Amino acid sequence: MSTNTIIALSVAAALTLFAELIHQLRIRRIKRLAFGPTGRPAAWTSLVPILRSIGAGAVAWGLATLLFDVTPKLHRMTDRGPADWRHLILVLDVSPSMRLEDAGPDKNQSRKARARDVLNSMFGRVAIGQYKISVIATYTGAVPVVIDTVDSEVVSNVLADLPMHYAFRSGETRLFDGLEEAIKIAKPWPKDSTTLVIASDGDTIPPTGMPKLPASISGALVVGLGDPVKGSFINGRNSRQDISALRQMAVRLGGTYHNGNKRHVASTVLQSITAGGESSRFEKLTRREYALIAIGAGAALLALIPLLLQFLGSRWAAVRPIPKLQKAA
Repeated sequence: MSTNTIIALSVAAALTLFAELIHQLRIRRIKRLAFGPTGRPAAWTSLVPILRSIGAGAVAWGLATLLFDVTPKLHRMTDRGPADWRHLILVLDVSPSMRLEDAGPDKNQSRKARARDVLNSMFGRVAIGQYKISVIATYTGAVPVVIDTVDSEVVSNVLADLPMHYAFRSGETRLFDGLEEAIKIAKPWPKDSTTLVIASDGDTIPPTGMPKLPASISGALVVGLGDPVKGSFINGRNSRQDISALRQMAVRLGGTYHNGNKRHVASTVLQSITAGGESSRFEKLTRREYALIAIGAGAALLALIPLLLQFLGSRWAAVRPIPKLQKAA
């Protein structure tokens, strides 16, 4: 606490206590009138001077803190500090098999279009304004398309019908290359500040070589796309969603697998993967919040004391008896 706030707290508490002592001396003169034949109030009222001093001191300290020690705070997105942001990294499979139309409830959507619907549904149910989003396209390699953007329209454009597979040479999908690129980007970020989402049909996932996630990634979600039963032919082979490979991948990442072919990601799953790095409300409190709490609590205490004194200050109540009317002769 600064010198100004200590002086404000001490002066307010001392003046209030002094005024209460003077008030106690005045009450003694009319104690029998106020409290009945015993002249004694309720036992708890002996605490009133101390409680009033605490309430006045809390209000004075809070106001002095806001005046001298705290810079006025404007709640704007551009004013967020590095520790206030969370990150979301999307590793998006853009291989030609993702353009096959066997996804969705009616199996008439391309896998890529279904990925867009599932991801847009996710973005609509999380506080996306608190996230910086990065998108990594992966096929025979990995290319960062967007890094740390706060513009959701840019992400929507990437998830639309953008033919990103033309940026790669033809060959076998290397999903782990996208994971390694995500790890490289997320490694310098704060611990538990990042959520990783992988959208793929799992057509070609190697059984070994899983990269280790850094401490900055607190949750991972693997979204499977495409019909897991009936495959479609492409490049001379049958392509379908490999549920077992995707589920095993999620387990190895310490995350969650979701079959996005028919249903969107459940809100409970979103909550579990995005809440890992969030601080509790008490951890986010600054001196400004403590000052506001002190002002509110102190003012409430000062307002509550008169009511308690009125209704619970004394058991004795002066009642003037009503004279009985004499019966007429």
